[in-house]
Amino acid sequence: MNTKYKNIWGAFIIFIGAICFSSKAVIVKIAYNFHIDSVSLLALRMLFSLPFFLGALAYSSLKEKLKPIEKNDWLFLIVLGLMGYYLASYLDFKGLEYITASLERLILFIYPTLVVLLSAAIYKRKITGNEIIALLLTYSGIAVVFLNDLKFDQRNVITGGLLIFGSALTYSFYLVGSGKLIPKIGAVRYNSISMIVSTLIVLIHYFLSTESNLFHYEWQVYALSIFMAIVATVIPSFLLAEGIRLIGAGKASIIGSVGPVSTIILANIFLEEEITLLQILGTAFVLAGVLLVSKSK
Repeated sequence: MNTKYKNIWGAFIIFIGAICFSSKAVIVKIAYNFHIDSVSLLALRMLFSLPFFLGALAYSSLKEKLKPIEKNDWLFLIVLGLMGYYLASYLDFKGLEYITASLERLILFIYPTLVVLLSAAIYKRKITGNEIIALLLTYSGIAVVFLNDLKFDQRNVITGGLLIFGSALTYSFYLVGSGKLIPKIGAVRYNSISMIVSTLIVLIHYFLSTESNLFHYEWQVYALSIFMAIVATVIPSFLLAEGIRLIGAGKASIIGSVGPVSTIILANIFLEEEITLLQILGTAFVLAGVLLVSKSK
């Protein structure tokens, strides 16, 4: 494949992957209409995603000659799996019980700015002038949208906003740690093992927190869970990984910024969430800030 078509194909699959990822919040909100709690829904999502990641792990192990994972790396891998797919996902699903899908995606999208701040705190990395401007833009945009939603439901917006921010922060820790482990053990193996670890932790959480049967819900819940597992989890994770390989992380982050916009549009169509001028303004600020951080990185 020549460079021109490689760039076009890479951009296309990144675009599709970002839209698939952005549909997750909308699917969760629809599923809540069938009276399922956040832990049960997360457990179903992880269970239905698990076979695909087990297959990916088996395939990568057969295809590539991989070095055994060291004991210290196993411990680090388990901790990151706990933070990434389990804790970040749980806080996200819980937060969606309180706030709109549009606001959820916008708050989650600030994770690149949190990575910058965490890298500065943990690795003593200097924050550049562009990154300071990006941080101001991003959090100003969040404030605009947050204050707009606050007028309608103050208590729920604050609770949900804090939960989603906690999800973004936890995911940022996961990404910072991933940068150290992925070069050592490989992206597919790292992602797959993290998923397996997180699934086990989610199931333990489920069995400790409830005595109800996971398979007593209406059929629509399972249809939505399977759809979320495949379309909003498995497919985009592989599309984005392949897209980054083809066109690089910098271009991928720019194209991936379609995610919050896609969520706003999908939420308007399927959840009848209103699109306001302040929401558009705040989203523009957040996108500008995140893109500026991505460019400086």
